Amino acid sequence: MRAVRLPRYGPPEVFEELEAPMPEPGPGEVVVSTRAAGVNFADVLQRLGLYANAPRPPYVPGFEVAGEVAALGEGVTDLAPGDRVVAMVSGGGYAEAVRAPREQVWPRGSTSRRRRRSR
Repeated sequence: MRAVRLPRYGPPEVFEELEAPMPEPGPGEVVVSTRAAGVNFADVLQRLGLYANAPRPPYVPGFEVAGEVAALGEGVTDLAPGDRVVAMVSGGGYAEAVRAPREQVWPRGSTSRRRRRSR
């Protein structure tokens, strides 16, 4: 899968695209196939090296994503592959897929496949 990595702190021009392995969900986790990634003030501060507890480069940034459930870890029973979701992650959102704890993944309103099936 493709991801955008920050090799060093700096302006947006420092970002580089790379191939990364597809994440696998662990117990209680969800892999989200990213359709949109948020770019917020915390992301900008992190890119500049001004965010408290920012990881040291290189790393794949990104705190917010929206997309579809790609895979479910053991114990996740209330979502299904293909459900449209939003997620908050501690990094890695600038990628085609990201792993997130289930409690940080929410269905996107009435567009969830599970909700449609239950009507």
